Parts: sequence; C-alpha cells; structure tokens
Amino acid sequence: MKFRKTIVAGFAVVLTGLLTACGSSASSSQGTTITKMTGDVISSMDPSTITDEFAGQALVDTMDGLYRYSGKDLKPAIAKSEPKVSADGKTYTFKLRNAKWSNGDPVTAQDFVFAWRRTVSPKTKSQYAYLYSGVQNADEITAGKKAPSTLGVQAVNKTTLKVTLEHAIPYFKTLLVNPAFFPQNQKFVENAGKKFGTSSKYILSNGPYQLKGWDGTGNTWKETKNTKYWNAKNVHVDTLKGQVVKDPQTAMNLFQSKKLDIAQLSGQQAAQAKSMSDFKPLKQSSTFYLELNEKKDPIFKNTKIRQAFSLAINREKFIKKVLDDSSIVAKNVTPEGLFTKGGQDFAKVAAKTDADATKYNPAQAKKLWTEGLKESGQSAPTLELLTDDTTQAKQSAEYFQSALQQNLPGLKITIATVPFKTRLSRSQNGQFDMVMTAWGADFPDAISFLDLFTSDNAYNDGKWSNAEYDALIKQSKTTDANNPTARWNTLLKAQSILTKEQGVIPLYQRVQTTLQRTTISGLKYSPANTYDFVNAKVK
Repeated sequence: MKFRKTIVAGFAVVLTGLLTACGSSASSSQGTTITKMTGDVISSMDPSTITDEFAGQALVDTMDGLYRYSGKDLKPAIAKSEPKVSADGKTYTFKLRNAKWSNGDPVTAQDFVFAWRRTVSPKTKSQYAYLYSGVQNADEITAGKKAPSTLGVQAVNKTTLKVTLEHAIPYFKTLLVNPAFFPQNQKFVENAGKKFGTSSKYILSNGPYQLKGWDGTGNTWKETKNTKYWNAKNVHVDTLKGQVVKDPQTAMNLFQSKKLDIAQLSGQQAAQAKSMSDFKPLKQSSTFYLELNEKKDPIFKNTKIRQAFSLAINREKFIKKVLDDSSIVAKNVTPEGLFTKGGQDFAKVAAKTDADATKYNPAQAKKLWTEGLKESGQSAPTLELLTDDTTQAKQSAEYFQSALQQNLPGLKITIATVPFKTRLSRSQNGQFDMVMTAWGADFPDAISFLDLFTSDNAYNDGKWSNAEYDALIKQSKTTDANNPTARWNTLLKAQSILTKEQGVIPLYQRVQTTLQRTTISGLKYSPANTYDFVNAKVK
C-alpha cells in the first residue's frame, strides 16, 4: 500500500531528549524489542482517512485485512482461505477465520461491511475511496448519487463476506491489503465519534500489535504484541518502538550508538552506509515527482511550459549530488519492478518510447520555455516551491530552484518548507504553485500510479487533465479488464500521454539506504513498501 509520501529519504530527531525511551533489539526484562526510525509523526490511525506512509506502516503493524503481504507473497489474513470467485470474475465470497479485536470482540463480516460503507461515504471524505471503483455502486456512492448501503458488499452471515463487482478487476485481491479495506468495529467507531483514530485510547486493533503511548502528535510511541491476534504464535518480537528522526547524521549516530535498530539514511550518511555490514538497500515502488498547480497557476496549462521544467532538470546529477544513494532516475511515474508481464517490465517498456521527455536538455528547455510564455501570453513568473521541513527536502528544493532558474530565463522560485502534515494539507487544498511529493504503490500494478492523474481523482492536486488519458484508464478497468494483453497496451498508451505532456514531472525512484541490525531475521518488505513484523525475530 502506499500513501502520499514525504520527499525526504533520511530523517531527524525532533526532541533528542525523548531518545532515552528507546531501546535496542537485544532481549530485556520486557522481552525482545526493535526500535525503528520513522520519518514523521503518525497523522491518524483511521483506516478510512489516512493518506501517508507513516500512518500506513502503523496500521499494517496493528491491523489485518482480508489479505496480508509477507514479503512479495500475498497471503490470506482475516480471510480463512482463498475466496470462491464466480466464472465472470464479478463475485467474491470470503470465509473468515476466527479472529478477534483487541477488546475480545469477534471480527465479523459485518465489520467489513460497516468499514467499506464508511470509507466510500462522501461524509467520510476518504481520499482512498476511489480504490473502490469497480465495486458495485461505488462510483455512484462517492459521487453522492446512491446511499452507502447500496455498496456491493454483504455479510451473508458472521463469517461469510460476499463482494459484488461491476466488472472483473484483475488486481482486486491485492487491493485488499490497503487500510481502506480493513474492517472496523462499528460500536467502537461510533462510540469514539470524531475522536476515532486520534490517539491510542480511540484505536481498536485486530493485528499483530497494539499502538500504545500515542497522543496524535508525539514523536515516540510503542507497539506491543497483541495477544488476541489470530496469528500471535508467529509474532516473536514483543515490542516495536517508533522514533521520529529527520536528520540523516542524527539517524546514523543513533544507529551506531544502538538507540535505533532500523534507520533510513541519505546524502553523505547513505554513501557511508554502503560499506557497513548492516547496509540493506531497499528498492521501493515509490516515484518522487514535481506537481504543478494548473488551477492556481494557469501558465502550467501550457504543455511546453511543463516540458521545459522537465528538461531543465539534470536528474542524474541530482541523485549523485543531493541524494548520494542508489536511487535511480524516474523516466515516467510508474516505478521499475512494480508491474510485469511475460518477463517485461512496464516502466522500462514505457521508457523506450518517451525517454527524451525526462532527459536533461537545457537548450530545448529554454526553447520550449520561450515558446510557452509567448503562447500563454505571460511573462516569466515568480513561483513558490513547497516541500517538507527536513534536511534533504530543503537540499532537494534548493537544487531544483537553482536548476530551473538557471535554465529558464526570468523564472524566479522561492522555497516554502513546512511540516509534513502541513505540506499534505496545503497540497490537498491546492495551496501551492509547485510541490515536491511522491507516491508509493498501493498494489503491484501500473494503475496504482496512473489512476492518480485522471481528471477527477482526489490525489490529482495539480489538476492536469486529458480526456483521452481518462478514457484509456477507464478502458483498462472495463473493456480490457479480462484481456491482459489489451490492458497492458492500453496502460502503455496512457503512460505515454502522461509522460509526453509531463502532467507531473517524474524525478527519481527511491532505493532506500537502510541500516538494519544483523541480529534481526525474518523481517520482510512488501511491494507496498511496508515491513511485515510477523515472523521477524531478534537473536
């Protein structure tokens, strides 16, 4: 699963004094503990409304849906076994296992019905409601045309869940690992009201751990083993400790002093980490890009202007000079290694057609810039580049500021650095000219990225719009849904339009430089860019 991401790859301690609460992975009187670094605070623990990777990881730690990733393997979780699927691929019937909530209540089919209806309801304002598109009546419900009760999900009995789709969805089961499809205990949610998911007191878990000591804003928290978890026998690490860290040097220092067991690094520290025995690079299904606000700044409606911005950036130099890690140039928004067919990588195939769209070419950038300004009848503007208040985010912004101003005559760029949650809020509310952001895969399919930039998608913050692109994305979900080859070709056409027009400007695919104690074994990383601590052990 993936959520709206912070641009930074390495992070820092907000309050160093809080580190005294951190432990190491060694056994203690409280059992085994892993102290893991996180890039920012947990914004929410409401599965229906979260949008970022930090909350996403916390929910994967503390919740189970119908399925769960164990590394690259998709395995039944609350689902007792694989579902019964109708011949036309439109009906899924799931039998649920004997699972419990952390308060002892059974997890029932009705918990899924309640949660799914709540997520698609316009009242909830879930930005992930679009993932339900294709479930019977979901589009009409999110548009306010039908009641949530008409959603194609039914509790046949307490342990049988029936889902009805409007058309076959090739990747439907992989969708179900996303928190937007997790169950919710109706009585608990309704009793908590608006406070649901805002602090440890207002969270109910059905997964491996329970979140403790989280007040909605804190920079440290604990996740303790949930003894009522259906698979508790395979949860071997008793406590996970979370620590917000935003500076790579601080992260390195904490790891070396054994106050962190898992740390993410960037810049000089990433380069240094490559020679360490604890080095563990993680190629992520995450693409970082610049989003340009066409609604606020009509100049960005001009395709040549967007193309000029893309060609003015030397991505290889940026990775070497600023990131200094193993990240790779993103030639389109779909990351390498995510979506394959017959041994072919979708991103690599797409790149062969439109490689020039992201290739550094300052002369062509200047030409397109000049032509674009003339066509739009505007002079070179002053624009604000919005980013996070982290060390690397600031360095990245400064690099892009310099490159764009140097290669696009007359352009002036100011930089606004804000806390992660503020950047998310401003992006969603259209309060930006340009923003550095990223997306990570919700599931291993190109549509997880390409769907974002349809005209009416809630995550299309820049408001780029192309009718042909919209039609192709729709075709991939309907007409081509049961024809893998046709669907592949349709998505390639859509990717080509997005890349040629630079609806967003892809920058790089992250290969996260990570330090992980060699004493930790069995810890797996999923295509959704999340850790699965089930079966992990500490020596």
